[in-house]
Amino acid sequence: MSLTPSSNDTTQAVPGCVQCKQASELGFDFFFAYQPIVELSQRAIYAHEALVRGPNGESAYSVLSQVTEANRYSFDQACRVQAIRGAAALGMKELLSINFLPNAVYQPAACIRSTFDAARRYQFPIEQIIFEVTEGEQVQDRPHLVNIFREYRRFGFRTAIDDFGAGYAGLNLLSEYQPDIIKIDMDLVRGVDSNLAKQAIIKGIVAICAELNVRVLAEGIETVAERDFLRGAGIDLMQGYLFCRPAFRAIGVVDPASWA
Repeated sequence: MSLTPSSNDTTQAVPGCVQCKQASELGFDFFFAYQPIVELSQRAIYAHEALVRGPNGESAYSVLSQVTEANRYSFDQACRVQAIRGAAALGMKELLSINFLPNAVYQPAACIRSTFDAARRYQFPIEQIIFEVTEGEQVQDRPHLVNIFREYRRFGFRTAIDDFGAGYAGLNLLSEYQPDIIKIDMDLVRGVDSNLAKQAIIKGIVAICAELNVRVLAEGIETVAERDFLRGAGIDLMQGYLFCRPAFRAIGVVDPASWA
């Protein structure tokens, strides 16, 4: 059961919350492309990841390069609202995965309010929202990130760690917090069918996550051989060009041949 942040959640505001409320306007526009995450055993779409793009479909870099310390909070908040609004407008029925910037969250209960407001306004159930963070980001305060995750789970959101195996936290972060989903970094996925070292690492991750009741998602899958090895290793959630490229302001359609 989800909980809406109460006034008690925000009465002891930290100094940063004053700064974030005064954050400057972005001064640039952006939209989202949505890429399906498939559940192979069900031959169905499990979720869609919201990927930021420029107004005409330009790369994520074209947008992210405009994010600064001054507008980081505003951007993070705008991303949540835009992603939910876009998903609702497209009639999305599956889960929606939204990336967030942990260094932009000063106080979880206060910073989540706009997400609740957007979900209510656009009638998108919060139970369908996954918040994911890139493990490769240099998180300034890991205990703070763990607290964000725990608070988001308390409010009814699902959580995920992206790019697992590529960043600075790795198993230490996993030992402190077990998300709903771990997304294996695409560099580990690339060519895994012919790389014994990658195979051993991925099998190890799958075994650890099975013990911790965490689902494993492999991203960046481009070949049938990669898909088949990962399926044999026990991974059911997958994402990548083999199934569908990100669809700009649209719901992606999975290639029927990719299920085989």
